[in-house]
Amino acid sequence: MENNFAKVQHQQLIVTIFGLYGTMAGGVLPVSVLVDMFAAMGVEAAAARSSVSRLKNNGTLVDRRAGKIARYALSDKVLDSFHEGDQRIYDPQRSAPGDPWSLVIFSVPESERNRRYELRTELTSLGFGSVGAGVAIAPSNVLEQARTRLSERGLAQYVEYFNADYLDAQEIREKVGQWWDLESLDLQYSEFLALYRDAEASWNNRLAAEREPVSAAGDVARQAFGCFVPMLTLWRRFPYRDPNLPLEYLPSGWKAPDAKQMFWAVERLLAPLAHAHAEALLESRNALVPTASIQASTPAQ
Repeated sequence: MENNFAKVQHQQLIVTIFGLYGTMAGGVLPVSVLVDMFAAMGVEAAAARSSVSRLKNNGTLVDRRAGKIARYALSDKVLDSFHEGDQRIYDPQRSAPGDPWSLVIFSVPESERNRRYELRTELTSLGFGSVGAGVAIAPSNVLEQARTRLSERGLAQYVEYFNADYLDAQEIREKVGQWWDLESLDLQYSEFLALYRDAEASWNNRLAAEREPVSAAGDVARQAFGCFVPMLTLWRRFPYRDPNLPLEYLPSGWKAPDAKQMFWAVERLLAPLAHAHAEALLESRNALVPTASIQASTPAQ
């Protein structure tokens, strides 16, 4: 399975790794383990160390050196964002037809245009669309999260919040296509499907051919890690782009349901193997209590 590194940045992979496996070692990972993990994804040590250095310099990673051993932790702000993203991946809330909408009305002085950009970025990452200049819209189930996020970022002073009903329901499908760039999002789902559509069958066949329990330190688990981490890193973008509108409002042939079904099928196969491989690497560096080998996943029927 191709790792598709042209589609994902090394620094994004590091954030995924910390979010997935950092808790195994108290939130702190040695650089040597990160290098080993990148090797499983076909990335050279120099490139891995360079990415770690850049993330340290921009504050994403925090130095947790122990003697001569270089170790890092994910900054609290980034870790909180990662956990928030997890909630949106593993417990998404899709609104229903007829649910009220939430409006955020904002005005930022020209002298603070950087704050205007930050505000728009935050609203977009929360799933808001744009009705017009200074007016953002989203299903009402994200309003409280928006209020909390904007308050934490010091942006609440620029906004007013409203719940609203759209009174011409017959036009709503056309309108959501204007408020959100659904065509671009659907294309991104299509590209994800094209990248991983054969992964489930390929891994089912491979695991079915294994006659012995899959070793956490062996090639199968290592290659599962090398496929799963980039796939999840790519997938993590969607919760920040997809507003989870009612399916009745979305274009015919909307690719999200097929992409989600495929992602979860591959995730069920690869996540346990990747987890075991991460444990084995940490154990080899004396950063984790040794764990047993795991059984190959049962191929889906």
